[in-house]
Amino acid sequence: MPLRVYNTLTRQKEDFQPLVPGKVTMYVCGPTVYKPSHIGHMVGPVIFDTVKRYLQYAGFDVTWVVNITDVDDKLIRRAAELNTTVKELAEKMTADYVDCLKKLNVVGITKMPRATEHIDGMIDIMKGLIEKGYAYAAGGDVYFDVSRDEDYGKLCNRDPEQLEAGARIEVSEKKRNPGDFALWKGTKPGEPAWESPWGPGRPGWHIECSAMAMKLLGKTLDIHGGGLDLQFPHHENELAQSESFTGRPFSKYWMHNGLLRFRDKDGNVSKMAGSVGNVVNVVDLLAKFRAETVRFLLLSTHYRSPIEYSDDRLAELQKSLEGFHRFFERYQRITNKSFYELEAPMKRKEFEPGTPGSEFVVEVVKLWESFLSRMDDDFNTGGAVGVLYELLTALNRFVDTRGLEAGKGTPDDLRGFERGVLTLKEFSQILGVFEKPIEASAGGDDKLTAGLMQLLIDLRNQARKEKNFAVADQIRKRLTELNVTLEDRPGGTGWRVG
Repeated sequence: MPLRVYNTLTRQKEDFQPLVPGKVTMYVCGPTVYKPSHIGHMVGPVIFDTVKRYLQYAGFDVTWVVNITDVDDKLIRRAAELNTTVKELAEKMTADYVDCLKKLNVVGITKMPRATEHIDGMIDIMKGLIEKGYAYAAGGDVYFDVSRDEDYGKLCNRDPEQLEAGARIEVSEKKRNPGDFALWKGTKPGEPAWESPWGPGRPGWHIECSAMAMKLLGKTLDIHGGGLDLQFPHHENELAQSESFTGRPFSKYWMHNGLLRFRDKDGNVSKMAGSVGNVVNVVDLLAKFRAETVRFLLLSTHYRSPIEYSDDRLAELQKSLEGFHRFFERYQRITNKSFYELEAPMKRKEFEPGTPGSEFVVEVVKLWESFLSRMDDDFNTGGAVGVLYELLTALNRFVDTRGLEAGKGTPDDLRGFERGVLTLKEFSQILGVFEKPIEASAGGDDKLTAGLMQLLIDLRNQARKEKNFAVADQIRKRLTELNVTLEDRPGGTGWRVG
């Protein structure tokens, strides 16, 4: 099955064929850095980081750009509130954003330009738009004339009047049409400003992305991505001004991810947004849940669908992921190898069974094909995550039926098992998860805790040996109340929290 992508512009799935064979250019709109990053800011980066991972796995060389909007009305207002400069605030919040990306294992961004680094390029585009009759200067401002763009609204599939009726549009007497949008804003007292042919001022939001995308990736991109909330006005305006300037398509494929929805303790669901007051900062969230759990949440549905957030759901998900970490410990007990150090294929190629005739490996092959077919179908990470759980179940079942943890099973059984685990590693690399062990709890009492737990396990084992089952059961019961689970294995008793 060829890789297919849903294109917002055409409203259908299309075979993915980049402009240059073997190479992909991808631009995803980044944040306006005026407040600490919240979980909503991480949705697009995690999704498109996974898209890039899969494109690279499929053999493409991918250049991925995410911009930073470091000059904007929101930034100016927030800096004034905090009695700081726009530059200082932007630098601080950009550092926070980059740190949050790193914690969520978003490592694929090739370039992260800042808007203020590309003012000259924006001015050049504005000059060109004015010369071609698509824009006009008015009292120190510059506006794009939407009436001159015959197919304005094609990304949203609505005409300009419908778009005006359903959006907040800046009111200005300088505009020729109510829907015209600002490319350049004349300076106001106390605001940062740059020189231009129309007087000192600063760029509008939309022109920033057009300038950065075309400067770094060319006049036509392969993929332009971002949240569904950016489709209008931001992406519609980006498309209009870029294509009017170059006379070429701005992006071959437009991809829009669904947004976070917040479910409160009463079961009410609302959009997550600063205007609603229910945003959760990433730093606060990661104090309660592992970053890996948060990444799983953002990949657990198809990227075009809404993502439902709640602490209960995250807690449930984190508990289910414990099954993977227990299995990695099990794998190490059986093979004396670390799952995290396995070298799985980084590029897609024919599956190499390694153990001909094994029913288990045949099952693994089917799951491998199922995983890839879901990713080939418009990067369906939700379906792929489901296959990941199926493979975990199959591996645990095989260990149990073959007695591998007790030292039983044939050499072929062990080879088939290791091939299945390698496939699990292959999947996890694509999703960007399970790349390192869970960090031990902070503090200097880990050694003491381990010693005390071993003492309790020894006491329980002694009680069982003496057939004092009441004491043995009491030890297990009290530990369970403390959220500690004992696991009786062929090689001895282990324990875990959770």
